[in-house]
Amino acid sequence: MGTELLAPLDLAFWHLESDAHPMHLGALAVFTPAPGTTPPHILDLLRTRAAAIPRLRMCVRDVLLPVGGAAWTVDKDFDVHRHVRRVAVEDGDFMAGATRLAGELMEQPLGRGVPPWQMYLIGGADDGPFAVLVKLHHALADGMRAVAIGAGIFDEIAAATARPVTRGRPAVPPRSWLPDPREMAGLALGRIGEVGRALGVGASVVRAGRLDLRSTAFTAPSSGTRRLATADLDATALQRIRRAEGSTANDILLAVVAGALRRWMAGRGEAPATDPRALVPVSRRRPGGGVSGNRLSAYLLDLPVGAADPRERLRTVRAAMDRNKAAGPLKGAGAVAVLADQLHPLAHRFGAPLAANAARMLFDLLVTSVPLPRTALSLGGCPLSALYPMAPLARGQSLAVALSTYGGRVHVGLVADGKALADLERLAAAVEEEFEELRELVTGGRVPAPVL
Repeated sequence: MGTELLAPLDLAFWHLESDAHPMHLGALAVFTPAPGTTPPHILDLLRTRAAAIPRLRMCVRDVLLPVGGAAWTVDKDFDVHRHVRRVAVEDGDFMAGATRLAGELMEQPLGRGVPPWQMYLIGGADDGPFAVLVKLHHALADGMRAVAIGAGIFDEIAAATARPVTRGRPAVPPRSWLPDPREMAGLALGRIGEVGRALGVGASVVRAGRLDLRSTAFTAPSSGTRRLATADLDATALQRIRRAEGSTANDILLAVVAGALRRWMAGRGEAPATDPRALVPVSRRRPGGGVSGNRLSAYLLDLPVGAADPRERLRTVRAAMDRNKAAGPLKGAGAVAVLADQLHPLAHRFGAPLAANAARMLFDLLVTSVPLPRTALSLGGCPLSALYPMAPLARGQSLAVALSTYGGRVHVGLVADGKALADLERLAAAVEEEFEELRELVTGGRVPAPVL
């Protein structure tokens, strides 16, 4: 792999980061131990397979042209031992200890000047369950790309893509970031069209902004701390609800999140003064597109926390998401990601601090779904039992919810500011309770108890 410029959105994520606001996403993969497999063996396997993934050998370097730009280049001093480490869980409850430890590790920013990623083998007893925490900078990958990169550690993917690790200078000459002179005229005409598109996208962003910035449970000054919690839902029951209600699985999960927030707030003695607004990312990546950078947009959704009936919440979510899809990805707060594609690198370098503070004008929390392979996966013969995705927090936001489906379960990863949402486990429990309430209401005919 040679040298390539950071895509505009990748550059934006790179400059949005600060020590108190790390811009990495992650996943906590939990495995069932196999006989004869030891932690040192798994650690060596992780290092070998991570080192064989070309993208994980790349770091970010500033470039002269375009001014303010940066490029991915091969790290000539790459040492996988700096990126893959083993940490121990001391708690008796493995999952509780692993989740707590993963939260502490997610607080730590990734180093600059080296490939921006880390993996941690989290284990307790040598013959007990273990987990792998993967941290990737958002500039390195969006959710779909992160899955494609991280999948290289699994037995099934590694066996299919095995190839020798290249060292030193790459075999393919680096691609220059200077355009061919014959392309200049076409680039100039393209930029004229992009200016008009950027103006339209920018207008959508302005219209989506909110002047009323009242504090909510989900917006608070960032402390730089992270707390994680997980929930598990039955994917088969999700499909039954989908067939009964005629909704998409994503709409159902968004409605479940809305109901869980209502339950959680009621448990805190809070009444929702206004429905919180969620940013729901959508991928603009196309199969076979060959684009390595982030390709994201997003939809805005006012989560109907104020609605008492679960079915009403689902109908409200479905109608709002249908409107979003009809309008397309250039409307609302999600257009910020599209707008980033039109900006000069200098705008990202110097405008990122201002943009970071504007997030809470647009949304209160992030809710995203991450697709996973449908096939069973393993590491060193140890079956993958669960994978909890973890989304980054924007500045001024206290909560991000990510969901993935694997092995007949929907795994929910909640990431929160540790000081703002110290009771995150209660919200995770509310997600499971709300899903069960909706399942029984739709498939079992039970009348739901009111949640005030």
